[in-house]
Amino acid sequence: MKPLHSVSDLVAAGLMTPDAGKAVETVAERYAVALTPYLRDTLAGRGADDPLYAQYVPSPQEAHTTPEEREDPIGDVARSPVKGIVHRYPDRVLLKPLHACAVYCRFCFRREMVGPGGEALSNEEMDAALAYIRDHEAIWEVVVTGGDPLLLSPRRLRGIAQALSTMPHVGVLRLHSRIPAADPGRVTGELIEALTAPGLATWMAVHINHADELTPEVRAALARLVEAGIPLLGQTVLLKGINDNPAALEALFRGLVRNRVKPYYLHHPDLAAGTSHFRNSLAEGQALVKGLRGRVSGVCQPTYVLDIPGGHGKTPAAAAWIAEDGEGTYRVEDFTGTTHRYRG
Repeated sequence: MKPLHSVSDLVAAGLMTPDAGKAVETVAERYAVALTPYLRDTLAGRGADDPLYAQYVPSPQEAHTTPEEREDPIGDVARSPVKGIVHRYPDRVLLKPLHACAVYCRFCFRREMVGPGGEALSNEEMDAALAYIRDHEAIWEVVVTGGDPLLLSPRRLRGIAQALSTMPHVGVLRLHSRIPAADPGRVTGELIEALTAPGLATWMAVHINHADELTPEVRAALARLVEAGIPLLGQTVLLKGINDNPAALEALFRGLVRNRVKPYYLHHPDLAAGTSHFRNSLAEGQALVKGLRGRVSGVCQPTYVLDIPGGHGKTPAAAAWIAEDGEGTYRVEDFTGTTHRYRG
């Protein structure tokens, strides 16, 4: 079965009516569409209000762009000294070997840059990107993203891991991927073996937004990664109408931990064009995160973060639990909302 790459494919697969397809034609002309065969089967029978369907299938709301939205909402371009590299923090860089994904999330912060046939680095460009990392000895961690790096062949992934392992100052290879949740059958033993190299600690951050994504196939893919010695982190976007309630977040984070994925970041949605319908206010997000403190243990708690527009990096976005209340005195709030005084 082939992937779906157009509105007409979605209509033919029964995932949209012809009228719904006509309503999103202009959206699909601007923002890429793709579903894997696995997701085609998973979404069968679901509708626009379903938390999985709404993540992947285009809607007319994407045609609306608000004044604050940007083509490059987190400032990748401004922090790119070499093609394929984003150097925002002193000790880590992003390495973006390609701009294609197996699926295209409707809230993607790089939606203006990614798409089918998305440009991959040439051999010469990859060599230049790796040379940049080699020449900057402050770089300790390399985050391979894109696009989705797990679309690369095992041969190319192995080449990246092995090249980084020859650089004594690089200690960690971290891959960011949607594929374990969107195309779990692709997570084969051959692919997993390609992600590791001697002297290099390989981690993976998997993008999962709702507990319904943790199907038997996805759980099996996560287990293959963990049992091969690759620690997993969970990346989640707080999405209006999808996971913006305490029960949904609790179920997701408990499900991740049960599958040996540590919830890492809960992202406030970036100001990507055509995504305002997915964004709650920061105050709403803070209230949701605050409400989780008494519902789930610390191992289930991600850091709620805002990526500052313009390329200035992430900042913790959760509401404060401690406030100064006088010289040497603080007002401390517990998980029930009760306040206490603390001196020290």
